[in-house]
Parts: sequence; C-alpha cells; structure tokens
Amino acid sequence: MELSELLYNKSEYIETASGNKVSRQSVLCGSQNIVLNGKTIIMNDCIIRGDLANVRIGRHCVVKSRSVIRPPFKKFSKGVAFFPLHIGDHVFIEEDCVVNAAQIGSYVHIGKNCVIGRRCVLKDCCKILDNTVLPPETVVPPFTVFSGCPGLFSGELPECTQELMIDVTKSYYQKFLPLTQKQKRLFACEDFPRKNEQMRTICSICYNG
Repeated sequence: MELSELLYNKSEYIETASGNKVSRQSVLCGSQNIVLNGKTIIMNDCIIRGDLANVRIGRHCVVKSRSVIRPPFKKFSKGVAFFPLHIGDHVFIEEDCVVNAAQIGSYVHIGKNCVIGRRCVLKDCCKILDNTVLPPETVVPPFTVFSGCPGLFSGELPECTQELMIDVTKSYYQKFLPLTQKQKRLFACEDFPRKNEQMRTICSICYNG
C-alpha cells in the first residue's frame, strides 16, 4: 500500500543543509555532540541526550513523536560513565520509545512504546515489535524479530529486509512534506476533517472544491 502524503507546518520544523528535518518541539540536549548524517526526521516531543555522550544517527532515519534517545551508561566504583550511541542508516523508531542502546545497526525497525535497555546491541536488519522491553545488554542478531517483556526471540525476517527498510524510510521522507498556503487555509476550516495530531492527509473533497 502506497504511503499517503504526511503534511507538517514548515514553521514547526528546522530543515538543515543535509536535508534533516527536526521539530522545533523536540529537545536536543548538547546539540554539539549530536550528528544527523542527512535526510533524517526527528518529530515533536523527542529528546536526544547529547549532553551525556556523543549521539550519531545515520541517513534516512525516522524518530517519531515522544521518543527518547539516551546514550548508555555503566556504573564503576568511582561513579557512572556514559558511552557514545551510534544508530545506522534507514532506521525507523516509532512513537513513545526509550532507546538506551550501545549500538543500533542499519535497516532496523523499532515498534511503538518499546524500551531498549542500556548497552543493548541491535544488529542490522532486525525488528522489535510494539511494547517490547529489551533487558540490559541484550544482543539482537540480524534478521530476527524480538517481542515481549522481557524481549525474546519470536521470529525471523526475510532476506529482502534491507531493501524493504530502504524503501520504507525513503518513501516516508519523500512523503513528509510542508503544507502549502492553500492547504493551511483548508486546515483552518472547522469542517475540515482532522487526522492524527502530528500529520494530516488532505481532504480531497474540500481540496478540489
């Protein structure tokens, strides 16, 4: 099924020279330590804790609303140390997630309301289902599905997972478009149907009228 246009108010997002789109309602702590490699979307109410350690996010990634990206820590006798967090390319993180991993590979899908425990390692081409809680230091192998609380192996992914994730993330970016002036006026109409609070699809009846 082809993805519909995902519309946003241009004034609510910052677009960088490399094509990143970052919500003004997100919180990027220690922004000098956060690297977005290009064409990555950070949506509203997300928190990225670059003040704790370096965070690097690859190309064509999506971090949806209210998710928290936090570098992992380890306790020592003299205190606590935080370690860098690296996220690969074509990674899709759904709403309301807490990610405290050491590393997330490329072509990874993390479902809604997941908790990725500290120092977890998610290899390339894996999937975490909705509402999963991965215990600390879990290693998720390539082409596997994990689910449940605690998160355990529950299935395998096809060999074409890489191509599927590239298609999903690129399509999402291409469909994530700013509202035109005409569309803004249509949204102001009280009879105009509302979709979800982040993104709304154009009403064809009102638009063509």
